[in-house]
Amino acid sequence: MGDFTPISTLNGDGQFDAYVAQPENDAKTAIIVIQEIFGVNEGIRRKCDSWAKAGYVAYAPDLFWRLEPGVELDADVPAEFETAIGLMQKFDQDQGIRDIESTIKAARAAGAEKVGLVGYCLGGRLAFMAACRTDGDAFVGYYGVGIDGLLSEQQAIGKPVLLHVPTADHFVLPDAQKAMHEGLADNRHVTLFDYEGLDHGFAAETGKRRDEVGAELADKRTADFFAEHLA
Repeated sequence: MGDFTPISTLNGDGQFDAYVAQPENDAKTAIIVIQEIFGVNEGIRRKCDSWAKAGYVAYAPDLFWRLEPGVELDADVPAEFETAIGLMQKFDQDQGIRDIESTIKAARAAGAEKVGLVGYCLGGRLAFMAACRTDGDAFVGYYGVGIDGLLSEQQAIGKPVLLHVPTADHFVLPDAQKAMHEGLADNRHVTLFDYEGLDHGFAAETGKRRDEVGAELADKRTADFFAEHLA
């Protein structure tokens, strides 16, 4: 359904690819799908295709392009998982946010009147950062890592944010979850949903991490959230 399209960086010094899935009818809303540490792989492309079927233009920018353009990794293959960890450790998150901002601008230039962002794992963290630093219209983070360390930025949030928090996340431990709930409790823009007993990656499109019931619930909440706030 989709194809890769080049997007220019904010300062025009380079280009990176984004997977773009188009709906059958003209759409005035866009969803930016922010990758996990595994790149714009089949699972991320499937999520874009699903948003296109729902009537949105969907973009998935290749945020690792400065490290390894076009990387696609499988979370269930140990060697590829380790490669993904290595890429994450080298990744400049601030630069990643600027590339996300470039993608927002590209979506608006292509006719999108509203732009939502949804991210997973590293992308969940970046979705929260984008809520603090970009002009997107609505933001969703699935099992974002290290959001408890970003709470000082939350005063900049002016648009709706939804965070999905699996309680058995072995990358986001109970103390971090507690800090997120307590630190964001008074922020009227932010909603958190807990998923009891589920682990990191439960909404992955493919592979062993997926929990079907949990993924369907979270994805329904996300779809309802965007339907409300991108209308």
